[in-house]
Amino acid sequence: MTLRLLKSFALSVDHKRVPISSSAQRLVAFLALQNMPRSRTYVAGTLWPDVTASRANANLRSSLWRATRTGHQVIDASAQELAICKHITVDIHAAATRAHRLLDMSRPCDDILTTQMREDLSADLLPEWSENEWVLVEQEQYHELRLYALEAMTERLTAAGRHGEAVAAGLAAVRAEPLRESAHRVLMNAHLAAGNRGAALRQYEQCRRVLLDELGLEPSPTLRNLVPPGGGTPEPPARRIVSRPAGDAPAQDTGTSAPAGTVPA
Repeated sequence: MTLRLLKSFALSVDHKRVPISSSAQRLVAFLALQNMPRSRTYVAGTLWPDVTASRANANLRSSLWRATRTGHQVIDASAQELAICKHITVDIHAAATRAHRLLDMSRPCDDILTTQMREDLSADLLPEWSENEWVLVEQEQYHELRLYALEAMTERLTAAGRHGEAVAAGLAAVRAEPLRESAHRVLMNAHLAAGNRGAALRQYEQCRRVLLDELGLEPSPTLRNLVPPGGGTPEPPARRIVSRPAGDAPAQDTGTSAPAGTVPA
């Protein structure tokens, strides 16, 4: 049995989707993300924080009953604790394990530098469930992990001379977080390693435009230094310095301005 939480919720047996109610989906997803037994009180209080304890416990019992209606054992339930069944393979657990491998530069990762790995890292956790507070924390954690992993994947593929795949991984990182300079940096490096200076320059200009439009910021010096020579990209305007003759003191601000067409004494 497999449980998919990336992109959307799907419970499957032998590649056939198992129908399951929305309330049971929420319970199954929560227990899968916990990846350890949790007390019934904790589960009820987290999933239904805005109702009384008795109402939350009643909702939990209802969701457990609905989960049994799938005809498959999905939840291990005792009098005190609940857990996802161990025979269920959860996609995000495998994806997170591989992501951490990519981040460990002391370990070889040739076996996971694949299209499937890039697709797993291009998907967010239950993106349509953002109204649930407990999901938001899990979403943010995996989002950050997958961004770092996509950048590491891009760097590994670039070093291996697999430039097309490196660019694809870098583009996935930029799409996931367009304001993230480190994503643009690894993508520019992939273009440069492939000898595509024009593509690297276009990527820099895209990053610069987005940063200026959204944040009013110029790219960092680290990113500007990657621009190919002769790229023609303007540097940020330097601060103008006005020199005065020796001995002259700067004018004091009196809080008033001279009338138009006159020269202050």
